[in-house]
Formats: sequence, structure tokens, C-alpha cells
Amino acid sequence: MLRIAIQSKGRLNEECMTLLNEAGIKLEWGKRLLLVPAKNFPVEVLFLRDDDIPQTVADGVADIGIVGENEYAEKNKKVNIEKRLGFSKCRLSLAIPKSTDYQGLSWFDGKVIATSYPVILDNFLKQNNISADIHVITGSVEIATGIGLADAIFDIVSSGSTLLTNQLHEVEVVMKSEALLISNPDLSPEKRDVLDDLLFRLEAVQLADDKKYVLMNIPTANLNQIVEVIPGMRSPTIMPLAKEGWSSLHAVIGEKEFWDIIGKLKNLGAEGILVIPIEKMIL
Repeated sequence: MLRIAIQSKGRLNEECMTLLNEAGIKLEWGKRLLLVPAKNFPVEVLFLRDDDIPQTVADGVADIGIVGENEYAEKNKKVNIEKRLGFSKCRLSLAIPKSTDYQGLSWFDGKVIATSYPVILDNFLKQNNISADIHVITGSVEIATGIGLADAIFDIVSSGSTLLTNQLHEVEVVMKSEALLISNPDLSPEKRDVLDDLLFRLEAVQLADDKKYVLMNIPTANLNQIVEVIPGMRSPTIMPLAKEGWSSLHAVIGEKEFWDIIGKLKNLGAEGILVIPIEKMIL
């Protein structure tokens, strides 16, 4: 049985549970349960505070964990990064009162900075030869300047709305963060096999993310031009239609480039375009 540590609540928890569900892992869910086994896969989920996950995995209490890169960097425990998961993206930034005239990093010399991430901040300040006093806070860091506790803050930023609410201005992005799948370096061969199977499933889910399967009828005379436009996994599937001079084309298109490509295909004579969402993709 492979034990995976996941944040007990919040956005990261919700995205982790969605990912596991899409990977076909069904959990014996119940309120207030800290350890939940899967019904159909040799894995059990241990729910923890996010900042406890790196230590728990390093100690072998959990075999693997999903944690924000910010917590991975802050705790600096001996664990392996198995996979970047691409969700729960945010950044760790320095912010100061909006009314302050900011001229560069030297502004922070001699200042007091409030944060919940003293290790990351200290490393950044040392790298840039900045001498500042770090005031460690667990909780609402963004109010520190407003109550006179600090001159600036160093905290997680997602949309930036919390900074605006507290009359703060983001001036330096120190690091970008996303969810990571981490593992204990000393997994047994049996647990490694289960983890590899889990990674295979997660890869299939991620490959399908933001992808569309498209089918369309195209004039065969324009086939070469149309194939150049399609960014298929290897190459699109082409099948002749009963109507002479026409073919059916099947391909996979990414969401970001979808409308641009569809417009080019229509200009090349494509019609009857059918778009289907992709749930899983296995290479």
C-alpha cells in the first residue's frame, strides 16, 4: 500500500482530489477521516497541513506527497521530485505599501520584512547582498505593514487581490510555485512499482488537459496544406470519404491554439468540424 500525503483543505486539496479521481482512483471518503484508503488502487491518502508534508515524506511516514513548490523549497527536506503537476500555480513576492516610492532592491536594506517563508526570503536577500530584519508570522502576513509590524511583506501571490485590498504593491517576484509530487528516496521496489503505475495514470490525465479531438471534412486537393497547419501528436489521421475529392481528417489540437488553427483550416476549405473533449491520452 502506497501512502500519499495531501493537504487537508483548500484549493490544493480540491485540485489533488480531482486529479486522483480523473486517474480512476476512488477513495472511501468520509468527514474527519485523516487516513482514507482507495477502493480500487493500492494507495491510501493521509490528510495533513501543507507545511507538514515535506517532513512527513522525508521521514517515511508517507511514501509520497503532493505539496506546493513553495513549501518544498522552504522546508528543504531530503525528498525526490517525481513530477511537476502544473496546477496550484502562484508566486512568492515582495510587496510594499502602494504609497512607497520603490527604486529597486536596495530599498529593502535595513527594513523589516514580515513573512511565513523565512528560509526562502533569507536566501534571496543574501544572494542580493541585502541586509534586512525578517519577522516570521504564521497567518495573515498581508496586514503586517498596515498595523506597523513591518515595512514590507514576503508572501504567496495568486491573483494579487489580497495585496490590493491591503494597499500593497508587488515589487519583486522571488520564485514561482506549482504543485509537486514528491517521494521518499528509499521506497521499496513494491511501492516504487505502485508509484510508477500512478505516474502513468497522472501522465495520461495531464496529456489530455486542454486538448481537443477534432474531426472534419476537407478537400483532398488541399490535404498537404492542411496537414502543415495541424500540430497532431505525430500526424493527423486521414480517411477518404464516399464523395470524390473529399477526405475526413482526425487530429488533436491544444486549447490555446485552437481558434487560430480552426480559422486557418476553414480558409483551406475544411467543413463539418466536430470538436470532442479528451478525457485521457496515452502515448
